[in-house]
Amino acid sequence: MFSSWGNQPTDYGNSIHERSALVIWYFVFFLISGFCSILYELVWLRLAMAQFGVTTAMVSIILSVFMAGLGLGSWASGRLIRNRSEKSAPSAMRVYAAIEFLIGISGVLVPLELRWGHTVLERLGDFSSASYYVASGTWAALTIVPWCMLMGATIPVAMLAIRRAFPPESARSFSYLYVANVAGAVAGTRIPLYLIELFGFHGTLRAGTTCNFLIAAGAWALSLRQKSAVTPTETPSASSFSASPRLLALLFATGLSSMGMELVWVRQFTPFLGTVVYGFSSILSVYLTGTFVGSLIYRRWGREHAGEVPLAWKLLALFALLPLIAADPATPLWQIVRLIFGIAPFTALLGYLTPMLVDRWSGGDPDRAGTAYAVNVIGCIVGPLLAGFILLPHLSERWSIVLLALPWFAVGLQNLRELSQAGLPARISAYAMLPLAALIIWQGHGYEEKYATGRVLRDPTATVIATGKDRRKRLLVNGYGMTVLTPMTKMMAHLPLTLLNHQPQNALDICFGMGTTYRSLLSWNIHTTAVELVPSVPQLFGYFHSDAAQVLQSSYGTVVIDDGRRYLERTAQQYDLITIDPPPPVEAAGSSMLYSEEFYAAARRRLRAGGILEQWLPYGDPQDKAAFARAFRDSFPYTRIFRWQQNASFHMLGSDQPIPNRTPEEMLDRMPPEAVADLTEWSHPTAQNDRPAIIRAVFAQFLQTESSVDALIALSPTTPALRDDRPINEYYVLRRGTQDLGDNLNTE
Repeated sequence: MFSSWGNQPTDYGNSIHERSALVIWYFVFFLISGFCSILYELVWLRLAMAQFGVTTAMVSIILSVFMAGLGLGSWASGRLIRNRSEKSAPSAMRVYAAIEFLIGISGVLVPLELRWGHTVLERLGDFSSASYYVASGTWAALTIVPWCMLMGATIPVAMLAIRRAFPPESARSFSYLYVANVAGAVAGTRIPLYLIELFGFHGTLRAGTTCNFLIAAGAWALSLRQKSAVTPTETPSASSFSASPRLLALLFATGLSSMGMELVWVRQFTPFLGTVVYGFSSILSVYLTGTFVGSLIYRRWGREHAGEVPLAWKLLALFALLPLIAADPATPLWQIVRLIFGIAPFTALLGYLTPMLVDRWSGGDPDRAGTAYAVNVIGCIVGPLLAGFILLPHLSERWSIVLLALPWFAVGLQNLRELSQAGLPARISAYAMLPLAALIIWQGHGYEEKYATGRVLRDPTATVIATGKDRRKRLLVNGYGMTVLTPMTKMMAHLPLTLLNHQPQNALDICFGMGTTYRSLLSWNIHTTAVELVPSVPQLFGYFHSDAAQVLQSSYGTVVIDDGRRYLERTAQQYDLITIDPPPPVEAAGSSMLYSEEFYAAARRRLRAGGILEQWLPYGDPQDKAAFARAFRDSFPYTRIFRWQQNASFHMLGSDQPIPNRTPEEMLDRMPPEAVADLTEWSHPTAQNDRPAIIRAVFAQFLQTESSVDALIALSPTTPALRDDRPINEYYVLRRGTQDLGDNLNTE
């Protein structure tokens, strides 16, 4: 990798040995910098979600402003370099060191800025949903963009340093730094997950800050030793770069298709990988690893070969369609093999083409490289917006992939004439790609097609499937099972309401699901608000319950599409009961924000005196249960816990006042007739003639399963309470071992 930089004699002020060592240090700096950038992106996104909500719009805002900052910083720094290139300027390496130092400070300041934003918006009072998105999005942009601009500025500044020290070898400096940056980003998809498990989000940010400070110190030290080659900086000749606007158009398209397809891949492969952070990380890891391999191939190939490879554009179109086969449930592949086969060829080819295009456009000029990179970043912003808000809500994942691949077929067909001088095998293979692509499109099937009966709805958040018959109906979100028709979800309403010390007036149901708990709450004739994150989920209410239309028309009921925690923090309403049924599995990404101490603090502020919070706790390892229980005990002075039908899941009840002990008869007496009918709805028809007896028996059996918070904490006494900063349930590989992760990635 380094031989093209250090094997020729030079008279530019440094010995050959020193030049080689300096170039290696450039690679090391950008390797670590690439790692830090992914670390910051992952952690900042999660911290922003905790402050402003786990909604698709908020996630899109954070990722967009992150990318916008990178592009703006790259463009602006290139322009500044051009304007000051002939003037007396500080050492480029010292400027780079200062930038890395400032980026390190962001690891300390960004969490504070996001927390301040949450406090400011809370004090400003109630917002409409649209106004809140505008306000929170503006705050997030003002917080994140300046720091990301610094990140985006690093490549043009480092290119300037290379051009000043080694002018003859600077024409391909962008791709050299790009390779290092992507290699570090690959590490950034995995190592931060382990750091979060060990040290939490803020501890992980401190690790990133330390890395940036080390880069800054190293770059500053090297700047003291490095001799400037040319003063003032020489400007590359026009022959060293291409001014064709086509290159910028292609760079925009590579960014758009790669990031747009990444969003589609998440939906395609979630049924196989699950909704855990390690599944999403695996997609990103394969994506970046493929990019790294492709860019490395370009670095080696480009030394001896100039110009484009016409066949590459046709292969890019074909490779873009491979996920249609890889994500087909009928394709017999291990899950990690699905990812590699479906994603890696496309991203590797993009990794080859993207730095090639920037090198050709810039010729080593930092200003032109900054512009080219900014154009690529604009495509990276447009791609997810196009896929998430236009394609996926209206088309299947299959046809979204096809539409995103179409531009590359157009580019490939446009270049067919360039094959006229190629050999016969090359021409045959090129023309054969069109029927091969048609075959892939025809044969590839999505996961929803394996469900013979049911309904499929799509929105910007998810693809939702309702399937099955009678009591075997199921709800799946992005191919992952959420819930079934079970009395457990009815008991989430009836149990706490029978234990209230006062007559209930209203209730809040977080996570609508099949609507069973919402329906049961309304049977008490109390005002009930249900909050659901995925817009399509409540629209399938009628698939699971025949009286859904009547229930939705009730004057007592309201269904709100929002993040449950965000709704709690924004509403001024007080409730007698709050029920929470977080989406499974217990390790699901983002689920900890409905189990943490911070969430319970928000919930307590919305409970009336004597009100009850009902939390469903599904299965989990001992550390999960202990962390949940400790957070629950630290948040509520009075708690009661009941095991569900002798299995590993629990109903957890918390209140600011003692929760009374009542007999089954007393609990039955508090239930209105409609609630009695609801709880016995799924009993055997012959038994429904004596509904009171059924309910007394159910409550009697249920009360016998009572456990305690301390019993759950005792499962892992040293495990701390679950907090936003330490999502113990979501990050578990180190304590469980890699075999658990392997099982998740290799079995359906």
